[in-house]
Amino acid sequence: MTTITARERLINAAVEAFAEKGFAATTTRDIASRAGMSPAAVYVHHDSKESLLFTVSLQGHRSALDVINRAYAATSDPVERIRRMVYDFSRWHADHSRVGRIVQWEYHALTPEHRAEVAAFRRSIEKTMQDALADGVAQGVLDVTDIPGTAFSLLSLGVDLVRWFEPGGSRSGDDLASLHAELAVRMTAAR
Repeated sequence: MTTITARERLINAAVEAFAEKGFAATTTRDIASRAGMSPAAVYVHHDSKESLLFTVSLQGHRSALDVINRAYAATSDPVERIRRMVYDFSRWHADHSRVGRIVQWEYHALTPEHRAEVAAFRRSIEKTMQDALADGVAQGVLDVTDIPGTAFSLLSLGVDLVRWFEPGGSRSGDDLASLHAELAVRMTAAR
């Protein structure tokens, strides 16, 4: 049995509060209450509410980058690579929709320094998708004239899920990820 640390309880409570109320409407008292701690306990682990948001953003972006990198490395077939990258990225956003919603839509609440650090993860995710597309174009199996724009669009399929997806809804995360993967192949594969 794994014991959850006080820091992890605070991060989990912050995710729930930010997802439910938004960053601006959440107080450190809300977070501490959800974690079963005193308001002062927040400041033992984080110097501010924004610091908690930054931690959630970093963890979310690291996880999403790991998903993209693993999907890229899983196959050398360019069409299957695009399919897998879009599937896995969309599935991650469905499976982690609350965290995804926070890291995508509360980005503006980060300090400029923290935004810059998070932006580096976003650029790495986009670069990996661009590399996959460029490889497929070079091999003649993908037909893409705007690699940066197409990479951004393919990634947006997954990112947009967090705006509206709710677990237990009419479409499962697997259904949507499969749809996105198929659309990605149809949009990019050479005819």
